[in-house]
Amino acid sequence: MFGELTGKLDTLLRNLRGVGKLSEDNIRASLAEIRRALLEADVNYKVVKRFISAVEEKAIGEEVLKSIEPGQLVVKIVHQEMVNILGEKIVPLAPPTGMPTTYMICGLQGSGKTTLSAKLALQAKKKQKNVKVLMAAADIYRPAAIQQLQTLGKQIDVEVFTLDGAKPPEICREAKKYATKNFVDLLILDTAGRLQIDAELMEELSDIKSATKPDEILLVVDSMTGQDAVNIAESFNKQLTLTGVALSKLDGDARGGAAISIRAVTDCPIKISSTGEKVTDIELFHPDRMASRILGMGDVVTLVEKAQETIDLEEAARMQEKLIKSKFDLEDFLTQMQALKKMGPLDSLLGMIPGMGAQLNCMEIDPKQINRIEAIVRSMTFQERHNPKVIDGSRRKRIARGSGTTVQDVNRLLKQFTAMQKMMKTITKSSKKGLSRTVAKNAIKRMGSV
Repeated sequence: MFGELTGKLDTLLRNLRGVGKLSEDNIRASLAEIRRALLEADVNYKVVKRFISAVEEKAIGEEVLKSIEPGQLVVKIVHQEMVNILGEKIVPLAPPTGMPTTYMICGLQGSGKTTLSAKLALQAKKKQKNVKVLMAAADIYRPAAIQQLQTLGKQIDVEVFTLDGAKPPEICREAKKYATKNFVDLLILDTAGRLQIDAELMEELSDIKSATKPDEILLVVDSMTGQDAVNIAESFNKQLTLTGVALSKLDGDARGGAAISIRAVTDCPIKISSTGEKVTDIELFHPDRMASRILGMGDVVTLVEKAQETIDLEEAARMQEKLIKSKFDLEDFLTQMQALKKMGPLDSLLGMIPGMGAQLNCMEIDPKQINRIEAIVRSMTFQERHNPKVIDGSRRKRIARGSGTTVQDVNRLLKQFTAMQKMMKTITKSSKKGLSRTVAKNAIKRMGSV
């Protein structure tokens, strides 16, 4: 999620954990490296200074230096201070309670406001049964903005309010009247953005605020804008008094500066994080979990939550049984790949696994790989999927042509699948000898330590 920053911090903290004895000198040397990594990631220099001072003050205390595991204690201090900077606790959105509850979405052009509006609408529908949501298209300046919101509305089955020839404040005012009349629980106002902050934009947003009296004024901030994101947040907050920030495009090559700096500089809570392009790629912002991700410690809780949302438990149990009995075939493999796709970008998922921070920085993850695998398996016949051993040279050429890939791609997939089957046979044999209990106990211990 934060690429190079996570890789550097993960390495530094790993080195700290391994130190049996710490002195003031090596603590300061480690903190100097952390300071450099944060500044390179475009974190506000005042925030960095405050963060390093707080960690240094606690880490050079007698309790740490005389601790049995001083390195581990310093890592814990670094993590806690990162949580403090990000906001310490979750700040949820105002719940849809009728009247209607109104969210005003604002930000610069291209920050992801329209997509976030749809994500919030879908999230509300998922969380509360029979909730009625309305989205208002108030961006009359960006070409196709209204059409984009209408398309997203059809996709998630949410009505979109439009008013031809009207100015944004009037559109929002009429949308609220319509929402009240039609017993809408949640009204989301997708306002217009600009390429840069200007007086006209701010005046228009102030008029919308006066006309609708929103319960939430959310600023959508592109995480890839780095330090500029802080300046943008300060300007919007000064004019509108924001209730929260939504970080968008966290799946991109974000340096992390925006996420770390905004809360500390503006004192405005980060409430939502948008982690992908799909309308389902949205999360409530958890400061502790985000701190763990930034520091390369993973985020097992969010990973489990994503799995629970997308994976059918009965289907998972059936797959497990087939793996144990060595009956797992390419059809099952395809099903697993499709379930993985629903959980979000692969690099984002791997980043939630503890210890993967530094490895991800060195790995080249091809997001198209799952699509390629899916295309290859779909180009196979029923017999080939259930019995890959029948796939000879001519069949491989046909599969490659049908999937738009190469014979080498087909060979690679079959080789990986065969290796996985062999591994599962080995695990099954070990379990019959009673080794699985030991493996399970060790796994539980590791989970407990996390």
